[in-house]
Amino acid sequence: MRRPYTLIAGDFVDTGGMDRANLALALWLAKQGHPVRLVAHRVADVLLGHANVRFVRVPKPANAYLLGEPLLSAAGRAWALRTRAEGGRVVANGGNCPVASANWVHYVHGAHASEPTGGVLRQLKGRVSHRYYVRSERRALRRARVIIANSERTRDDLVAATGVPASRVHVIYLGGDAERFRPASPEARRAARAALGWPESRPVALFVGALGDRRKGFDTLFQAWARLCARADWDVDLKVVGSGAQREAWEREAAARGLGARIQFLGFREDVPLLLSAADVLVSPTRYDAYGLNVHEALCAGLPALVSRSAGVAERYPAALAGLLLDSPDDVDLLARRLEAWRENAAAWAPHVAALSESLRAQTWDTMAEAIVDVVEREG
Repeated sequence: MRRPYTLIAGDFVDTGGMDRANLALALWLAKQGHPVRLVAHRVADVLLGHANVRFVRVPKPANAYLLGEPLLSAAGRAWALRTRAEGGRVVANGGNCPVASANWVHYVHGAHASEPTGGVLRQLKGRVSHRYYVRSERRALRRARVIIANSERTRDDLVAATGVPASRVHVIYLGGDAERFRPASPEARRAARAALGWPESRPVALFVGALGDRRKGFDTLFQAWARLCARADWDVDLKVVGSGAQREAWEREAAARGLGARIQFLGFREDVPLLLSAADVLVSPTRYDAYGLNVHEALCAGLPALVSRSAGVAERYPAALAGLLLDSPDDVDLLARRLEAWRENAAAWAPHVAALSESLRAQTWDTMAEAIVDVVEREG
């Protein structure tokens, strides 16, 4: 019989980022025949279809992760003890559960504090949440036997934030779905544009990210876009994918500045592969991204992606694509110049983007999961 595994995380669902990565690890273990316990708030139906998967549902009061964290930690610790007694392995996420086992880090709270937005109560909640997550993260990572980071940047950040020895941290980059995210043929691109109602010849830039705070850098992109659209020869439109507390404010600002026809807010979308097939470039001037799955997926789809040099995914860019990296996510002038450079050099950069796309698609979710389990089996 295969060794049992208990995975402890908020969600195992296909909504992107860490949730999608957690789902991939759980699915691979289930397909290999391991008894899998998922201690979580949400689990995708595809996992529940496996007879060897057990969902230990943890309540999330008021649908708030902050209120659910203590419950997740308590349930995780209890199931971790039972799993270890059975000779099994345990993998927790970041600060969600302090257990002497493996910890997979998707985000380092001690490395970035988002600027609180909204009313007084929302800002207070943001500060309280950050302090709680930083303390929980430090406690959990110091206790972990082995730590898996999703980039070198994440490893450096968590070592600096928690003081854990670097030798305890292994870097395994995120994988992806090579079938869903792949370069589109000219015919598929035309079909995607027709389905979305986009003009076939009008270039489109895409932003994919939450609009709840300034972390993803949309404010920098907005200012750069306003500057570029003041030029008569700038013929690119911007499509914004994502929701959050600031979305309506940005829509009002775009309308007030006469940019309503040049910036379209699409909200939350489940058809991101289709959007990537139809777009020409992704723009991600993020202030903090431990990795950056949105950029990874855009590259897998064959799109050039402008991203902050500090994002983990930027480590995977070759020198030939350095012109797509942003030294500062706050530099509006630099972003505008990089967008102009993309417009001028897209054809020259295309072979290098294609090579990077092929390299990234070679690392699937399954190869990532297998690499993680190999580390956990040896050291966890």
